[in-house]
Amino acid sequence: MLRLPNARRAEVPERKVVSYLLATWNPRGAAKARFFLRFGFEPDRWREFAHALKQQAATGGVTSTVETTYGICYRVDGVIQTPDGRNPQISTVWQIDRGHENPRIVTAYPLDR
Repeated sequence: MLRLPNARRAEVPERKVVSYLLATWNPRGAAKARFFLRFGFEPDRWREFAHALKQQAATGGVTSTVETTYGICYRVDGVIQTPDGRNPQISTVWQIDRGHENPRIVTAYPLDR
C-alpha cells in the first residue's frame, strides 16, 4: 500500500481547522464540520483534530494522486481516531507543493462506501 510521503511531518494549520473543517458558519465547510463535530471534535480543541488528521494520513493508504501546477495532491483513505471512539472512515487530501517536502492538508470528508 502506498503511503503519504513525509506523513509524520504533515502540516495542519489552526486556520484550516477552525475556519473551514470545523466551521459550521463556512458555506464550503459546513457539511464537513457537522460530520466531524458529531464525533466529538471541537474548534476550541483544534489541535486534537489536527493530530487525528495527521495520524490518518500516516496510517491510511494513498488511493489517488494528481499532479497540479502547484505540486502533487494525494488522497488518503482510512480511519480517523475520534474523541467518541466511533472512528469513521474518511478521505483526506494533502498537497506537497513544488520545492517543498511536507504535505499540507487541503480537505477532509466522510468516505462514501
